Amino acid sequence: MPEGDTIFLAARAMHRFLAGHVVTRFESVYPSLTRVAEDRPIIGRTIESVAARGKHLLVAFSGDLTLRTHQQMNGSWHLYRHDARWRMPASDMRVLIGTSDVIAVAFRIQIAEFLSGRELARHRQLGALGPDLLHADFDASEVIRRMRAHDTVAIADVLLNQRVVAGIGNEFKSEILFVAGVPPFTPVMELSDADLQRILDVSRTQLADNVIPRSRALTIVRGRRTTRSMNPAARLWVYGRAGKACRRCGAPIQSRKTGIDARLTYWCPRCQG
Repeated sequence: MPEGDTIFLAARAMHRFLAGHVVTRFESVYPSLTRVAEDRPIIGRTIESVAARGKHLLVAFSGDLTLRTHQQMNGSWHLYRHDARWRMPASDMRVLIGTSDVIAVAFRIQIAEFLSGRELARHRQLGALGPDLLHADFDASEVIRRMRAHDTVAIADVLLNQRVVAGIGNEFKSEILFVAGVPPFTPVMELSDADLQRILDVSRTQLADNVIPRSRALTIVRGRRTTRSMNPAARLWVYGRAGKACRRCGAPIQSRKTGIDARLTYWCPRCQG
């Protein structure tokens, strides 16, 4: 599932290869996008920037127009040279933006819309987002304030609430709470401000570690890791490891479905006890 680091990496790679270039090709399977493109042609515009805002990706074009996409569970953006073979079938293409050098292809993205600057500023979902963990102006005190508004909710569920803090998905949720040593089903009211600050510090570190530039390659695919282990088979502490031995203490990792969407949470009963 795409999380904050995935969107940040996609935006950074796309900005590197697209920003400042003129659009030479635009395609979409969505009539709502093609209608706008017919009325206000995308081809010929300059791509001004590509940025991440939480789990939203924003492609800004000249002439006061921005494309907003949300990858949800299965969406992804890929970058290709014109002669490169796509890693996913063409039938999964939802949006394509081409320049003279590269093409950016959105696969299986279900949410995509064009917005003017005025619409972007008033966008309900974007405006409701909590502080973004990967932004330089991240405000931890504001996040803690928002967490306290959900005092009876388990901390694992609060971390997934993008209106509280933007960027954490299900995989990071379990990994962050393991590193912070916090039981995932603890209600926020039972955690001190110091506990919440520690969780946010770990959150920022985990996401930041996963967006460190590793190369200048034309790619926006990365392998997420939280353990800092050089062993590729030991990338994660607990996520997806139910029944296996904890990498720290050897106790069996536990898992349970929780929340409205029945998302799996993983934890070590000893390290987080």
